[in-house]
Amino acid sequence: MSNKINRLLLTGAAGGLGKVLRPRLAPLANKLRLSDVTSLGGAGPGEELMPCDLGDFDAMLALLDGVDSVVHLGGVSTDGAFEPILNANIRGVYNLYEAARISGSKRILFASSNHSIGFHKQSERLDADAPLRPDGNYGISKAFGEATAQYYFDRFGIETVSMRIGSSFPKPRDRRMMSTWLSYDDLTSLITCALHAPHVGHTIVYGASDNTLTWWDNSKAAHLGWTPKDSSEPFRAEMEATAVHLPPDDIALQYQGGGFVKLGPFPHK
Repeated sequence: MSNKINRLLLTGAAGGLGKVLRPRLAPLANKLRLSDVTSLGGAGPGEELMPCDLGDFDAMLALLDGVDSVVHLGGVSTDGAFEPILNANIRGVYNLYEAARISGSKRILFASSNHSIGFHKQSERLDADAPLRPDGNYGISKAFGEATAQYYFDRFGIETVSMRIGSSFPKPRDRRMMSTWLSYDDLTSLITCALHAPHVGHTIVYGASDNTLTWWDNSKAAHLGWTPKDSSEPFRAEMEATAVHLPPDDIALQYQGGGFVKLGPFPHK
């Protein structure tokens, strides 16, 4: 592994995955800067706490000052009304990249989502060149983030790994997650590889563990050197015994986005 990153920023550090990754990312950097709009608790060794609204450009510019690399988890993480998603996930992503350009940050790990391609059928196998087919406002925001990442690499040379995260939980909760599940250990190793790969340009990688049934092909992200180690298979019996099973004609069983394809329309605010 390369030397430690001098200052690594983790946005969304108070969220579900942010709390998981906070101690896991600490060994990768001399300084771990943590940000969110909600409480981050007390600062641990080597931590810097900087609460920040992603929609506030001046605050984002201060947040990115002196930052070498970013793990960007911040934003609204579920589908819903457009206005909150607009501020955090769309305006927030623009603010992140523009602040990174001004501040000189060179690499961003963008937490994209499988919901950017959620209206592809589960019968399809997708690679990084699959057309975007978002399954809601949240998916649209992630598609915007990927497009922004591509532009800022092409125009300004800021490298990004867009991680189309599947379902990162302690264990899969339903049959769909048997294909999309990403263990915390595999997520950590993906981030580590993405931070330290020599050249990434704008790389799209699907965030899923080594599951038996998979819809995604990461051959075009092989240069990251990431090989997931875990599998959803050991959880199959427990999942089958506890999951709510949908009727065979439910459209959530047809599309990769699962239940997201059935949500909305949402109130405008």
